[in-house]
Parts: sequence; structure tokens; C-alpha cells
Amino acid sequence: MLRIHFSDADLARTHVAAAPDPLWEITTSLYRLQMRRGRTAYAAWYRTARRRLREEGLEQAVRKLLLPLHPVETPYFPDFLTPIRSEGGLAAGLEAIRDTEPSRIIRETRLLDRAVGAPPWAPRLAEQPMREDLIRVLRAYHDVVIAPHWEQVQARIEAERAACCRTLMGGGIEGMLANLSPTMRWKPPVLHVKYPMSDQDLHLDGRGLRLIPSYFTWNAPVSLADPRLPPILCYPLHHPPADETRRARTDSAGKPLTALLGRARAVALLTAANGATNTEIARAAGISTSSASRHATVLRDAGLITSSRLDAATLHTLTPTGARLLQARGQPPPAQPDVDTTRT
Repeated sequence: MLRIHFSDADLARTHVAAAPDPLWEITTSLYRLQMRRGRTAYAAWYRTARRRLREEGLEQAVRKLLLPLHPVETPYFPDFLTPIRSEGGLAAGLEAIRDTEPSRIIRETRLLDRAVGAPPWAPRLAEQPMREDLIRVLRAYHDVVIAPHWEQVQARIEAERAACCRTLMGGGIEGMLANLSPTMRWKPPVLHVKYPMSDQDLHLDGRGLRLIPSYFTWNAPVSLADPRLPPILCYPLHHPPADETRRARTDSAGKPLTALLGRARAVALLTAANGATNTEIARAAGISTSSASRHATVLRDAGLITSSRLDAATLHTLTPTGARLLQARGQPPPAQPDVDTTRT
């Protein structure tokens, strides 16, 4: 839990970011690329991103330079990768990384090393040539897998800003904070935030809070690790991005499968192709979570899916038999990670 402490001055200085922050979207998308949880909501993007990285010859650079700085084993990543100047756009954000003080880079990569083990080249990011390599790969990654999706990112975040404006006009800043996200709870003067790290307190001390709605942030908000930096909270949208491709596939190409299994179980099997929890299956099929769990049990007993624990949830994935059934019924094979996350 993260507890953010507000004064009256902080409430007056709290605002929602005017546009998507490209470096925060890069950072959070790198976790979507590596983690199974939440993949169903981003399945169309995930498949396209993997294919584009392969086609553009970027897989190795992403694996060697970007993924080790965004490890899934710990919620920590260096703060300098998401500078405040990124609110001015990609070029401004990359320039801020270029201008980062070497001492700060060394300090933050040491924190990463203590958390999970930084790559051996990480301290060399304090040197300009290595930092230029990082900037080049960040820009290429953005151009290949984020920029083609940018209109949808902008549309989703503009809708979130509009919702924030409505609650702000109706209930003031405290009303907005109270309705910001299911992952947050406003108990004046403290905002209680679901957080992937241990319990922490952030005292704004009159600086206010910049709220950054993020397309690729999933489940829990993210903040900067260093409390001395300008306070921000990057939080997931009210509703996870809808995978329209998956919906269309369920409604049309899924018809033969629907005739065989029934609609709800067909949707459950299709959704499990990318790894899905009961909640994600329920959302895709438009049924209750308990019904999704029962359908998953039937599919598991039939040998079509396998289930494993993932934190407090259950993750369902296809068995080889389930994958063959989808292919035989005209469905594409399930996505498998092409990006090798092995540290080298």
C-alpha cells in the first residue's frame, strides 16, 4: 500500500496529465511484453509488437538493453527512465535522459542491483556513448511498437481525462480523487493506493501530484521510487484496453468453436490462448467470475487448458490438445513469447 498525504496546497496543485506520457508508456509496455498477467487485454498489441520487433531486427537490442532495466522480478526500475520532461513528448523525454547527471544514474542502477541484480553494463550508462545506445533503442522501440498504436492510446487517455473533468466539476478535486480508480481509496487527507512494493508513505509537502493515466499500466499504479523527485502517480485506466481483434475473432471466426463447445466455453478457450485469469475470461465472455471458473474447470477436465496459481489469481493456459483444437477450428495458434528475457 502507498499512502499519499495531501495538504490543502497539494490539493490545489494536483492535476491530470494533459496527454499520454511516451516514456511511461514505453516503460509499462515493456512489462506487458514480459508478463503473462493482463496479456489478454493487450493480446492484439502483444502479437503485433512481437512480430514488428522481429521484422525490424530489434529483438536482441530490446532483450539486452531494455528488459534488464525493467525486470519482472522486482517492481523497481531506475527513475531516470521516466523523467518529468517526458510530459513534453518523446523527444523532450529522451533529451532529459541524455542530460541526466551521471551520479544519479550510478545511484539508481545500484538500487536496481541491490533489488534484483543489475546487468554488468548498467554503470556505463553514466557514460555518454552507452546512454546514446539506450536512447537509440528506446526511440526505435517506440517507433516500432508504440507509435503505430498511439491514436488508440490517445483516445483512451482523452476519455479518461474527460471522466476526470466530469467528477472534478461535480465534486471538486476530492471528488475526483475518490472516483479515480478502483485501485485507490480516498480517505481525507490521504490517498491509499494499491502498490506493488511494501507499505510506503509519500508526503507531498505542498508540491501537489501529477496524475498520469496510462494505457499500458495494468492492475496497480506506479510511482517514482525517489520521494525527492516531483511527485507523480501513473495509474491504469478504469477499464483495461479492449482487445477488439479478440472480440471480433470470438464473434465470427469462433462460430465453429461455439457450435462445438457453446459460446461461453469457446470464449474461455480463445481467451486462454494468451493466458487468462477467471476475471479476464468473465470480462471477455460477459459472464460472472464464478461462471468463468466453472467453465474453466470443464475445459481443464477435458484436457484443453491447464491452470496454475498467479499471486491471488488462477492463470489458465492452453494444453497442446487445446492449441491443436483451436488450429483445427481455424484459430491462430496461441501467442508465445518470442522475446528472450534471459539475462546476458
